[in-house]
Amino acid sequence: MFSASTYTHRREQLSRMVGSGKILMLGNDYVGMNYAANTYHFRQDSSFLYFFGIDRPSLAAVMDLDKGETILFGDELTMDDIVWTGPLPSLRDQASAVGVTKVEPTYRLEEFLKGSSKIHFLPPYRDRNILKLHRLLKIPVDKVKNRASMALIRGVIALRESKSSEEIAAIEEAVQITNQLHLTAMLTARPGMTEAQVHAAVEASALSHQCQLSFPAIITVDGQTLHNHSHHNRMREGQLLLVDAGAEGRSHYAGDMTRTFPVGARFDSRQRDVYQVVLNAQAAAIAALRPGIAYKTCHLKAATVVAEGMKSLGLLKGNTEDIVTAGAHAMFFQHGLGHMMGLDVHDMEDLGENNVGYGGRFKRSDQFGLGFLRLAKPLKPGFVVTVEPGIYFIPQLIDLWRSEGKFKDFIVYDKLESYKDFGGIRIEDDYLIMEKGARLLGGRVPKTIEEIEAIRGGVV
Repeated sequence: MFSASTYTHRREQLSRMVGSGKILMLGNDYVGMNYAANTYHFRQDSSFLYFFGIDRPSLAAVMDLDKGETILFGDELTMDDIVWTGPLPSLRDQASAVGVTKVEPTYRLEEFLKGSSKIHFLPPYRDRNILKLHRLLKIPVDKVKNRASMALIRGVIALRESKSSEEIAAIEEAVQITNQLHLTAMLTARPGMTEAQVHAAVEASALSHQCQLSFPAIITVDGQTLHNHSHHNRMREGQLLLVDAGAEGRSHYAGDMTRTFPVGARFDSRQRDVYQVVLNAQAAAIAALRPGIAYKTCHLKAATVVAEGMKSLGLLKGNTEDIVTAGAHAMFFQHGLGHMMGLDVHDMEDLGENNVGYGGRFKRSDQFGLGFLRLAKPLKPGFVVTVEPGIYFIPQLIDLWRSEGKFKDFIVYDKLESYKDFGGIRIEDDYLIMEKGARLLGGRVPKTIEEIEAIRGGVV
């Protein structure tokens, strides 16, 4: 939690941006796994945290922009609650700590909203909040998301997208813990172990820092599946292990990093060649990071390096610019270069990827690969972005495009057949956009071939 002045200033800025009416912000509730009392780990809504900072369930807030009044709605713990939770700060004390002086019980929320002609709310992503908005605002359930306020969405994005110095410190702490997760993975994995055993060590590392993972970890020898959350494989010498994992710090700010390394002590010659292409692509994108450059341009620089690298390995042919323009490089690099990061590992994605990552003159492409780019717009000082190019050999994609004759003037399918068992490689780091250039957050985690082999050689 930051200072009361931080939260008060944020709310004042948001009020000026939205202008008039009432802003209704709903916090999250506990969610039952299989019955109401057996709950998933509680996670507060990120925008509620950003403007109100209180990390407890079943809260709501109303900002009356015309009266200049902010009210927090929630209920104090009863003795029945305290038996289970232990003593906690009172809601009034928590409200005072974030600059809110007026607190009302939950049952009065509907009364404060009655008769209001303009109520702004963010698009809900949890069913319980959809039902709350349906009940409070008399909106049909299937219309609730479409009634979200674009003025409020734009205001929240404008404030949350550029991080303050105290936010950067919180993100850096999360990234430093994330670094430890990846070093743990590199020092743990051995031939004969299961992916699940490495996952257990990574999650234990997060828990030892009193943290959660910022997203379900991807720890797999099947790196060609981009979001592979299965951990059932037993690892073998000669395979690559892709580890995409991040820590969520106690402040709830996120880290996100990927490293790919051999299950054994060394990369084989084919793995070394492809790995170096990915590393070169990341270096090209990082070198381009600066205020004013469109992140789409950084993505295309990485794509160009991937295309050149695949040409050097005999898997692509033809003019590199033509390959990238046509999208033939997406046989190998299917996703976007990265995304914004903050209180959410994919920051503000609940507000709409296009609203967060595009807007203005930037429109999402419908081209396979480029269409998955989450962030395209120009970078600004204070943005925190991930930079994560990859190369993947997806047998089903190879078979499909070959059967269709797709990009046959660019893709050397006969040679590509021998790579169907390769898997995938991704390398990811987190960067802060500065007034000039960009800065790596959290310190450097080994990623060159020589550095990784030095670590793995001491383990296997």
